[in-house]
Amino acid sequence: MLLSQKGGSFSANTLCQLFGELYRRAGIDGASSHSGRRGFITKLAHSGVSAKVIMELAGHKHLGTTQKYIEVNDEMKRAAVEILN
Repeated sequence: MLLSQKGGSFSANTLCQLFGELYRRAGIDGASSHSGRRGFITKLAHSGVSAKVIMELAGHKHLGTTQKYIEVNDEMKRAAVEILN
């Protein structure tokens, strides 16, 4: 658990602001509070982890929600088709 300086938990809004500030300081443009979450879910999916397992790790109730987080690009699609050769 991530605790605040006062020992309590962070609100969702405070965490979003914190990550936004960290990304800004690191010079990462276009990142949001969900960027790390999206990257985590995408990496698991592309590593062959079961969609059901990813859904539970992400805390989603519906697989469709989890699928929205998985990013796909042309290289990934090419690699998937190459498996058939």
